[in-house]
Amino acid sequence: MPKFLLSLIFVCATTFMWAQDSQQEKLEQRKAQILQEIKDNERMLQSVRKKEKSAVNEYLIQANKIKLKEKLINTTAKQEKILSNDMYINQVKVNKLKKELAVLKEDYAKMILKSYKSRSEQSRAMFILSSESFLQAYKRAQYLKQYTNFRKNQGLEIQSKTAELVDYNAKLDGQRQVKKKIIAENQKEKQSLEVEKKEQQKLVNAIKKDKNKIAADIKNKKAESKRIDRQIDRLIREAIAEANRKAAEERKKRIAEGKATEAEKAEAAAPKSYSSDRIALTPEGKILAADFKSNQGKLPWPVEKGFISLKYGNQSHPLYPDLTIHNSGIEITTEQGASARAVFEGVVSTVMVIGVNKVVMIRHGNYFTVYQNLSSVSVSEGDKVSFKQNIGKVRTNGDTGKTVIKFLIQQNITTMNPEGWLQNR
Repeated sequence: MPKFLLSLIFVCATTFMWAQDSQQEKLEQRKAQILQEIKDNERMLQSVRKKEKSAVNEYLIQANKIKLKEKLINTTAKQEKILSNDMYINQVKVNKLKKELAVLKEDYAKMILKSYKSRSEQSRAMFILSSESFLQAYKRAQYLKQYTNFRKNQGLEIQSKTAELVDYNAKLDGQRQVKKKIIAENQKEKQSLEVEKKEQQKLVNAIKKDKNKIAADIKNKKAESKRIDRQIDRLIREAIAEANRKAAEERKKRIAEGKATEAEKAEAAAPKSYSSDRIALTPEGKILAADFKSNQGKLPWPVEKGFISLKYGNQSHPLYPDLTIHNSGIEITTEQGASARAVFEGVVSTVMVIGVNKVVMIRHGNYFTVYQNLSSVSVSEGDKVSFKQNIGKVRTNGDTGKTVIKFLIQQNITTMNPEGWLQNR
């Protein structure tokens, strides 16, 4: 029973170690990703600092950088914890191997001493010749052979256990060095974080001196946002009405050809104006809409790199909670020259220009994705687009140096929070 229990513990410990290795690998990948995001964020920050007259935008990017640094520190702390657990398991194995090796060496020493005392070939021959029968002589010869093999195997096992012990000790030494490095990295990042927070406080002090200008900027942004939202709403309603008109024509054609279903005939028999708030989906449209919906929380970001600088809904100023703005989508700050990409396959329903900004609207059944603030567009109305296809370039503001894309998701005319549809970063 103890032997079985020991084997079970060893198997469990080995399985746990495999899980630990897998976690370490994932954390290392996550750490590399966060470090890359910090570098990208720093490039955006430097670009903004060259042109930004207001400290607000710089503050937002700085705040994201601090958030990334905190994520990096937490990831490194998790690595250290997993490594400590791994080292503990390896130390237990080392202790176990030492005990097993001591027992093996003691048994081997006794065996060698016993063999030495009866080492002469004559005594072995006499042991066999003194047998009372041939069968007994045969069994004694077999015993001597097995005893010799057992002694040889004991020696080999001692060699194997010794090599295993050396290997685990080397592994522990390596893990101690890695842990030392991780602790040093974490300490360095914590010091860096303190510097970032001091920089942020300077920005806060600069921003607080100019509340009136900030309030005026928010007021202007509110007015512009409402104007653009009204245009987007009008265009989506037009797209819905046009889709329903085409569906009605297709229905009439199917009736004329005798291919229509009873439901389609009933629909055609009740003439009405084309709805502008809900799409009557075709069978193909239903499949596409269902596919789009099933990917909620898994859609790629509309740009490869960046962070959400303004969330969906009513958003307060980071320093003045009484100053709010309503956002119908999310704003993602990205790097200069970034490409916008379709988050799902669909059909381009609208391409339009609002001031200096270009807008692309893509239909996915009865869902719409909207990509605002583009400097150039590489698709046209009616084009079928594929997953992650580039649809244009994101515009960089000449005054602020910021490169921001506004992204919306709607089901018919109902706006939705895009953040809940995109992959977590």
